[in-house]
Amino acid sequence: MKKTAIINDLSGFGNCSLMVAIPVISAFGIEANPLPTAILSAQTGYDSFFCRDLTESLPPYIDEWEKMGVRFDSVLTGYMTSEKQADIIADFIDRFKRDGTLVFVDPVMGDGGKIYDTYSPALCEKVKYLTKKADIITPNLTELCILCGKDFEKISKCKNLDKIGPLASSLLSETTKTVIVTGIKNGDYVCNLIVEKSGCTLVKSKQLYGSFSGTGDIFSSVVCGAVTNGHSAEYAVTLAAEFISKAIENTPTSKNYEPDGVNFQSVLEVIVNAK
Repeated sequence: MKKTAIINDLSGFGNCSLMVAIPVISAFGIEANPLPTAILSAQTGYDSFFCRDLTESLPPYIDEWEKMGVRFDSVLTGYMTSEKQADIIADFIDRFKRDGTLVFVDPVMGDGGKIYDTYSPALCEKVKYLTKKADIITPNLTELCILCGKDFEKISKCKNLDKIGPLASSLLSETTKTVIVTGIKNGDYVCNLIVEKSGCTLVKSKQLYGSFSGTGDIFSSVVCGAVTNGHSAEYAVTLAAEFISKAIENTPTSKNYEPDGVNFQSVLEVIVNAK
């Protein structure tokens, strides 16, 4: 069985982070091996929550994995709490990456043109460094602008996406083969732009009601699972967009469900049947 190391936080409530990554990766028939960066009573979109940073626990946790001699087919990183933690994750990639190991970095830093309150400029610089170790990165438009040092307001006003492709292309390297810019709102559609050295591919889906927490985590998990199983980035992004759309359609609208995230559990068969 293939194995994926998933580096993210664990929230007791809210369909996000490890709470979505573990079942989604598992649905692909891949063993999901979590490396928790923090434990939260509920994800940060709720009014109140408890958070325990696990930075000091990561080195012995990782050392035990190394003693076991485990090998991973892929690594997926997400939320991190500090510059020190980012350094530990970068070292983890160096220690566990082998020929054929795919590294996926979701450069969680912000959304809607704003950097998250928990992310300092120094931590954002560490995330930038981490993306250089990745085969595939999945920034949203805000994160793309942070990575490239560009003004979000100017880029977001470009309706025909002609400035986004070149920005994403500037992040390609010998290591980073694919940049997927996620959740670009364009009229009635949500667009995901796949940028590779061979060119750009746009995957569009109808924009549905609401704005839900955790959809970025779901997206990166689907992409990681599909590509780890040998599928193309275009196939993976198309599947991720379909899966998220169906999950939103199955999410109740009788109250504000935004912090809870989407009801992805009810549509996991989309992944099981696709693989």
